[in-house]
Amino acid sequence: MSSKDEVRAFLMSRRANITPSQTDLQDFGGQRRVPGLRRSEVAMLAGVSLDYYTRLERGNLRGASEHVLNALANALQLNELEREYLFGLARTATAPTAAARTGQKKPVVRESVQRVLDSMSVPAVVWNRQHDLVASNLMGRALYSPQFESDSPNLARFIFLDPRAKDYYVDWPLARQMTAAMLRMEAGRDPLNAELTALIGELSTRSPEFRSNWAERDVHEHRTGRKLFKHPVVGVVDVTYDVFEMPGEKGLWIGIYSVEEGSESAEKFALLASWAATNDQLAARRLAPPPSGHPAQNQTLTAKSSRSTGEQ
Repeated sequence: MSSKDEVRAFLMSRRANITPSQTDLQDFGGQRRVPGLRRSEVAMLAGVSLDYYTRLERGNLRGASEHVLNALANALQLNELEREYLFGLARTATAPTAAARTGQKKPVVRESVQRVLDSMSVPAVVWNRQHDLVASNLMGRALYSPQFESDSPNLARFIFLDPRAKDYYVDWPLARQMTAAMLRMEAGRDPLNAELTALIGELSTRSPEFRSNWAERDVHEHRTGRKLFKHPVVGVVDVTYDVFEMPGEKGLWIGIYSVEEGSESAEKFALLASWAATNDQLAARRLAPPPSGHPAQNQTLTAKSSRSTGEQ
């Protein structure tokens, strides 16, 4: 979708969400041909002419001043994130046309950040704009174990394309809605991100649920809140999440998950920690070389000796 099409669809969707009773306008009743406010009513609330608002809603934000954008946001009763999204669309309309960025280097967290993650006793994961899981600690991998079974774990692909997501997320419809809204927010912030654009295209093609949620044109940003996961090993856990943008790494966020002390979920976190530690030890044993004198080690030494002496 072009920038103009996105502006048009976004403004129309926000206008449709407001009724005259939610504003200072007097509703004279009668049959309304459109849901929500009419264009003329939005223009009146924003203090601009109908012709000018019509031009804005048709996608032409080029040249719109900060004062006009703020007036428009107030008229449409946009929340903080919707307002930021509108200003982002305006910046895109004003900026010179540029080619999409492709082949971006996959982000990797600094060693110091990984050490901090590993020092935490609660689950912690790091994701980027397109919701790739790029780092985690042991508990984070345990909490998101179904997602980490993929070679390239991605939260959005799991939610919309993996059938296990319906069980993993207790409120799967809400998880879908929030994820689509977060992707839209990031697309507005970084419209030239080719990987993000490709992900949105893939989900639009493969998931009817994504198409439905995407058409709602909501924007969202995870900051703090509550999630219910139905983990395949420990069952339902009720967690509080807090999200922090990584200092010095634009486009990366750290998500930390905690539970109330003494709660049933705290007991399940303890079980999750034990399960994670056991799996980690088993994985380490599989990767470790056999000790000296072990039959497998002796076989290796014998094979090396045979090759060195020319034996067949």
